[in-house]
Amino acid sequence: MDRGADGKFERRTSSHFELFQDVDIDRSGGFHGSRRFEQEVLDELEEAYDSLGKLLSLRPERRISVVIYDREIFDAHFRGLFRFQAAGFYNGQIRIRGTTRLTPRLSRVLHHELLHAALDAAAPNLIVPGWVNEGGAEWFEARAVGKRGLSPQERSALVDFAAAGRLLSVKDLSVPAFGRLGPRAAGIAYLQSYAYIELLARRYGERKLPLFYAELIRSKRLDRALSRVYRLDVAGLETALHEEFR
Repeated sequence: MDRGADGKFERRTSSHFELFQDVDIDRSGGFHGSRRFEQEVLDELEEAYDSLGKLLSLRPERRISVVIYDREIFDAHFRGLFRFQAAGFYNGQIRIRGTTRLTPRLSRVLHHELLHAALDAAAPNLIVPGWVNEGGAEWFEARAVGKRGLSPQERSALVDFAAAGRLLSVKDLSVPAFGRLGPRAAGIAYLQSYAYIELLARRYGERKLPLFYAELIRSKRLDRALSRVYRLDVAGLETALHEEFR
């Protein structure tokens, strides 16, 4: 466990999560406000856990550790991992850049990182291609707020990227993580990854997504998972996406 702003973290648990909050944040919110915030975060995580099970049939058995850091401590510890401002990330623990209120933005970040944690729990030795991992996380966080499909603005942006020849290849999007990308490239990578998962969900139905992830976890082969569930290969999926935004 990393050190908090003054060296300490408060700990609370729920059925599936273990929450650590930097005591410096704890004090800034006041005792009762902080306790309410911690409980709200745990409640939100438990709801996200239930949704993840229903939507993607992923249900980690072990408690997942979630750490909320003071913002300055988060930046000092983890700035070198990203070339853009990260609100959180997962690397064995869900790590969140500090806040004292459960905002819609925080809810989305918690849902996003939970998908990463669940895939890691299901297949700890599997290197999941970035577009599958980040695209799935983007899709899950969008579904958490009732969003189904690309927004008109997102679709328009992808059309513009395609026209400018800036869409990334599946090979480029298959790196394990996007942290080394600059802000502009990372934005394209996350959006395009979401577009791949959204395309699969829209064309073939959301009910096939859990089958896809289950087959990927079981076989540890992306080509096999795409073929068995969607009768697709990676090249065919890439072509389908590019055709949508011509």
